[in-house]
Amino acid sequence: MMQASAAEVAGALRGRDSVMIISHVRPDPDTIGSALGLGLGLASLGVDVRCGFAEPETLPGSLHDLPGTELLAPLTSPASGEAVVAVDAATPNRLGSYEEFFSAADIGVCIDHHVSNSGFGDLAYIDSESDCTAVLVLRVLDELGVEVTADIATCLYAGLVTDTGSFKWARPASFEVAARLLESGVDAPKWSRVLLDSHPYSWLQMVSAVLGTSVLDEQACDGRGLVYATVTAEQMTGLAWDESESVIDVVRTAREAEVAAVFKEATPGEWTVSLRSKTTVDLVPIASALGGGGHTRAAGYSDSGTADEVVSRLRAKL
Repeated sequence: MMQASAAEVAGALRGRDSVMIISHVRPDPDTIGSALGLGLGLASLGVDVRCGFAEPETLPGSLHDLPGTELLAPLTSPASGEAVVAVDAATPNRLGSYEEFFSAADIGVCIDHHVSNSGFGDLAYIDSESDCTAVLVLRVLDELGVEVTADIATCLYAGLVTDTGSFKWARPASFEVAARLLESGVDAPKWSRVLLDSHPYSWLQMVSAVLGTSVLDEQACDGRGLVYATVTAEQMTGLAWDESESVIDVVRTAREAEVAAVFKEATPGEWTVSLRSKTTVDLVPIASALGGGGHTRAAGYSDSGTADEVVSRLRAKL
């Protein structure tokens, strides 16, 4: 594995006949927007592009209308000479069953912004100072000389606006990128509404039930406070899997708690856990100790067991 720059990644992709781009499992707007933005850019250069992510989850409904979704399809083994790019995946296992395609590629390229990513593949372009992977993809496209069209800009904006929480915790550089993407033709009000402020009515009922059983422990984390909630598989009946992803943004608002956690039961006994902190707690060591990773203030992991068991394991680490 070689730590690479945007120019080196562009050099590895330039002139390729075909490129496969893999998003991580349980895909969010940054991994999908990065894949489609890069895919559309490469396609404009005449490259045969195919994008995908491993099952079992389906594409979140909020992303169905992003430009370039026609590039998404079930993937097969890479062809001879085909480059394989992983976007926004902190570890190879985040690629799910498609990890084997990345390993089998003539050249595997990792583009990511997670601080917990130690690098994998033949080339690893990792910048934890970037607010999202989409910004790194933009740099690669610039190195390739791709014209950033409104469609490409829209895909990249999806990653930027969501990973910064609608710019609530954005670094200064992200505002510069946002201005450039808007100037390229992004309909910001539309996509902010679609990506951040649109849920089915049944989501309101689910959130009401979840918040009603949330727990605040002001003595946890050495007195800095923990608030947590659980979303059971039964509560998600009739809702798409991604509708539980935004619950953490509500729970984290409790001012008495430095750390917030939401335990989401994907299937009975199988959980994904979202962690957030506000100012002082570094979540990366905590998530890593539980088999996950992420950022200093936003991380996650997976676990198995009853709700009480998974909650107890996190509390022990805190």
